[in-house]
Amino acid sequence: MQNPKILTILPYKENYTQSKAQAAAIWVYDFLRYSRYKKNIIVVGNTKTSDYLSKNYLNINIDNLTSKFSSSTIRYCDQIIKKTKHLDINLIEIHNRPLVFDYLSKRINKKFILYFHNDPLSMKGSLKKNDRLNLLNRVDKIIFVSKWVQKRFFLGLDQKLLNKTEVVYPSIEPIKKFPKKNKWISFVGKLNSSKGYDIYKESILKILNEFKDWNALSIGDEERNRPYINHKRHKEIGFKSHKTVLNLLSKSQIAVVPSRWEEPFGRTALESGSRGCATIISNRGGLPETTSHSIILNKLNSSNLYNKIRYLIKDKKKRLNIQKKSFQNVIHTVKKNSSLIDNIRNSLFFNFNLNIKKANYRIINIYNTGQKLNHRLYNISLGKKFTNGFIRNGHDVLEISDRDFLKQNRGFTFENNSSKFQSYILETFKNYSPDLVFFGHTNSLDKETLLEFKKINKDLVLSHWNEDPIMPGLDYSKRNLSNISKYSNLVDCNFITTHPTVLKKYNGNFNNFNFIFIPVDKNIECFNVYNMNPVKDLFYAMSHGVNRGVLKKGKSDDRINFLNQLIKKINGINYDFYGFENKDPIWGNNFYNSLVNSKMGLNLSRGRPAKYYSSNRIASLVGNGLLTFVDIKTQLDDFFNKKEIIFYNNVEDLADKIKFYKNNEKSRIDIAKNGKKKYFKLFNEQRITKYIIDKSFGKKVNLI
Repeated sequence: MQNPKILTILPYKENYTQSKAQAAAIWVYDFLRYSRYKKNIIVVGNTKTSDYLSKNYLNINIDNLTSKFSSSTIRYCDQIIKKTKHLDINLIEIHNRPLVFDYLSKRINKKFILYFHNDPLSMKGSLKKNDRLNLLNRVDKIIFVSKWVQKRFFLGLDQKLLNKTEVVYPSIEPIKKFPKKNKWISFVGKLNSSKGYDIYKESILKILNEFKDWNALSIGDEERNRPYINHKRHKEIGFKSHKTVLNLLSKSQIAVVPSRWEEPFGRTALESGSRGCATIISNRGGLPETTSHSIILNKLNSSNLYNKIRYLIKDKKKRLNIQKKSFQNVIHTVKKNSSLIDNIRNSLFFNFNLNIKKANYRIINIYNTGQKLNHRLYNISLGKKFTNGFIRNGHDVLEISDRDFLKQNRGFTFENNSSKFQSYILETFKNYSPDLVFFGHTNSLDKETLLEFKKINKDLVLSHWNEDPIMPGLDYSKRNLSNISKYSNLVDCNFITTHPTVLKKYNGNFNNFNFIFIPVDKNIECFNVYNMNPVKDLFYAMSHGVNRGVLKKGKSDDRINFLNQLIKKINGINYDFYGFENKDPIWGNNFYNSLVNSKMGLNLSRGRPAKYYSSNRIASLVGNGLLTFVDIKTQLDDFFNKKEIIFYNNVEDLADKIKFYKNNEKSRIDIAKNGKKKYFKLFNEQRITKYIIDKSFGKKVNLI
């Protein structure tokens, strides 16, 4: 993406001003200056004064904002939506407010980065384990200001989820020349006990009394009760601008950061070291991550602090060594970390366009490969044809056989087995990162798993297919509808082999359904029977189940009655029927051996013919070059004419036409050849899968 637009949202009441900039505001401003996207970044916040840090700031004027997720916060978010909806934002960055993310992400379909400047366990929206897990699932990236903050966020969570997070430290702009120093000891921050100001008071009074040529500064303020340092060489100078603070630190020899509070990072320590201060810090929170050359207070008390300050004053050589190393080795620089943030953004921009601009996709194709049946279904495997078509169109495909996984990983209970599959498919999804999950004829995918896919990748497309018939009056169709409806409202596209208008006859919410014709595949439908010398006249294969052509007790099949009638009317025809008259169904190579040994084929399906229903049977027959007979009520004559496929009206008409083409070899061959040519032109595996891709990704296309 060449010119992405980024919306950066500050916490409400965060001062984005020259005089009173706070931690998040300083962060945003610092990294804005060096960002390759700086011309396209809009910063929003709620600031009372107008001396903004940068020109690209949009102020949201709302009164009575509180720190709680109240109506004021909702108004803040709603105003952001209202005032930025015309900007065509690509990425939204939210600083330190998980609840703001929660509200906006449910209303704006964009990429999100959430920044944590404070302890997540102290903030609404990330207090609980489930809150943090929910954030990880929904947000595109989380950035922490220290490893300590990151560690706090992941308390009780799977460390494998770390890949959705990064640590980017608050940074400083180093100065080139080591500054001239005064004999100053500085404290910067709120003047309260959580910052260790009481510890500083006790130790600094002793230091000032002992070393008459040294002075002390307290830079900060505290509206509540605080310790006062009463000494003539101590100055409490109040809250100062960030620029002024840096200038004061540049003149200081020693800086003290004795926080009791678990500092998320400790910017003061970073800034002190960068300005050449010998810096003393506590070991709390992220403070040890600020610099490699500070003195750490492992025992946090005034006596220990006094001894450390006294040591630095007495040993000038040691003090200067620490100062120089701190100055020369600033580990968190604005320029370096700005580039890191931009790289994170850039990775999200790439993903943002993944499903829009890409010509080639990663596809997970989930179906029953038939491994447990020794791949005997290969030559009628619709899933395999889809895979071949996708690959030949330039896409990458990962096949997963759900039924084989469940069989091979069978536990003591089905539930345990199913749970294993959900974990397997989810981890596979994370590793492969598909653009499309395409699945059919499975009940193994939990709805929660599909929703989890969408949480991980908001641009993911889910498409579901089903090849079995939908025919009025057919019991099997009821089960098929149940299978279809399980996922129909969770996916982006549904594909069925019966015209969707048939669904109107059933009660249910069947939206976004698309018709697909069973494709032929050049490597599967690979024979030209019209050029061969078959012995048999007519081929038909059916199965009432998986293993034998024997109906279960209490079941019926109207195809048996039809075939019995047909046989009586086609004396002299050498037919070869399977799954009928105690002949077992045939599979795999046996299926092909029988098919190519027949001149003509019968396309006959269970139930009353439904509009456009196409089974693998018709693909096998027409695609391999047999002259094929099809019931006119299927309406497949919308695609094929009488010079390509023979349509019949009833059993008498069919019998007459079978006998006619048995005795008219040239006509049979011509029609069979024309039928195969037409089928491969209209419904080959590449054309069908291109149609599936186009429909799945929102293009307005027709099948033919």
